[in-house]
Amino acid sequence: MKAAMQADPWLLSLEGVSLVYRALPALKSLHWRPREGEQWACLGPNGAGKTSVARVLSGQARHYSGEVRFSEQLQQQGVAYVCFEQARALCERDRKLDDSEFRADASDPGTTVAALLHEQAEDPLTLEHWIHRLGMAHILDRGLRFISTGEMRKTLLVHAILSEPRLLILDSPLDGLDKKSQHEMRSILEELLNSAISILLLSRQIEDIPDGISHVLVLDKGKLLVSGPREDVLPRPHVQSLMHPPQLTLGLLPKPAERDYALPETLPLLQLCNVSVSYGELTVLDRVNWAFELGDHCCIAGPNGCGKTTLLSLITGDNHKAYGQDITLFGVKRGSGESIWDIKKKFGQLDTQLHLNFSRQLTVLEAVISGFFDSLGLYDPYTGTQRETATSWLHAFGLSSQSQKKFDSLSFGLQRMVLLARAMVKSPIILLLDEPTLGLDGHHRSLILRAIDHIAANSDTQVIFVSHSVGELPQCINQQLTFEPSQEGFELISSPL
Repeated sequence: MKAAMQADPWLLSLEGVSLVYRALPALKSLHWRPREGEQWACLGPNGAGKTSVARVLSGQARHYSGEVRFSEQLQQQGVAYVCFEQARALCERDRKLDDSEFRADASDPGTTVAALLHEQAEDPLTLEHWIHRLGMAHILDRGLRFISTGEMRKTLLVHAILSEPRLLILDSPLDGLDKKSQHEMRSILEELLNSAISILLLSRQIEDIPDGISHVLVLDKGKLLVSGPREDVLPRPHVQSLMHPPQLTLGLLPKPAERDYALPETLPLLQLCNVSVSYGELTVLDRVNWAFELGDHCCIAGPNGCGKTTLLSLITGDNHKAYGQDITLFGVKRGSGESIWDIKKKFGQLDTQLHLNFSRQLTVLEAVISGFFDSLGLYDPYTGTQRETATSWLHAFGLSSQSQKKFDSLSFGLQRMVLLARAMVKSPIILLLDEPTLGLDGHHRSLILRAIDHIAANSDTQVIFVSHSVGELPQCINQQLTFEPSQEGFELISSPL
């Protein structure tokens, strides 16, 4: 039970706090008492318990044992929490309320960025300042489901700041941001760290902890490993070994699933000629020309909101703007009578929106099997062969021990690994990866990049890897497709690597 602390220098106190989430221990007898004026980072790999601490402090998790006490000021001003799960909840709410089928334009934007921010803003000038500071004016009228990962992160940050909290919890704020936006975010973080707001930064990497952080709390599998001043905590050998564990060995890839289609032998797998996409007065893609040949493994790069995700949705058939355009997929011109399922069965896909909308109640094995049906749940009977293939992919990625657990019980990083296995079960010709390392600690980021290279080297699946942020690429990448700023917006430039 939260109680106020009287005449106490502590901001808050966790005394023996334990939390069970999805029938599994998430926190184990945690003791932590940050003082007023200290700025903290909570550090740990995927599954360490960082999110559980944030859920307890923000009031999202109430069925814990132990005692949580807040200072009087913290009780009065409250806690704001910016995280991936918040974005997922907002998108899920809008998806349930979607009434596109009843609209003349067959489009329901849902909650717009402007609507979300205005519900929190008491001072219009403060709102205008942050919109200008983060360059968000062009997305104000867009629905939350239709903005990029980086744009969503900026929107939720401004929404939290406008609530004027005493404690602001930020979950990996640099994730999903392009180079320019990362620079801006680092500047804003330093500004916040030097303000009256207390910060709790959840971090999966030592390198992402800003200089303004004075203290670090390190968790491992729900237990407190060590806490204290950063200069005392970060150099410790057991902290370094926790954050930089030895690399895992990947298993052999399963035997490829049988395909009921043939591939063109000489034509480009994908070809776009003078493709343009506009939404109202906003031009997202302008006269794009691109060919993805046999043997290519391509990285599509560019700043947040430049049109990378729109480009992917055109080639997967998910965007109705593809109709009437000169787009050829696997030797067949788009609109020649092929069904959406004829297209989708040739792609394996992993992206943030899929993760946001994926069914949470499946077991891990069922989640992987759903890849055979390109569904967000598992609604069709599956064969023994499909089960065997899914099991083999889990083994190849070192996830065999997780197969009967609920997908929702896994950490965010392990969920991403499961979704990569799901993308590969039908042996797709093209593996579409939209920021696949988003949300992963350094160890799992390295693992997934190695897994992608393993796939490229030992199968005929070709990789399209979308990158919003600064970071490593798979070594297999041999083509770069870059969105460069131009007078019209962005120009798409293709080059070999």
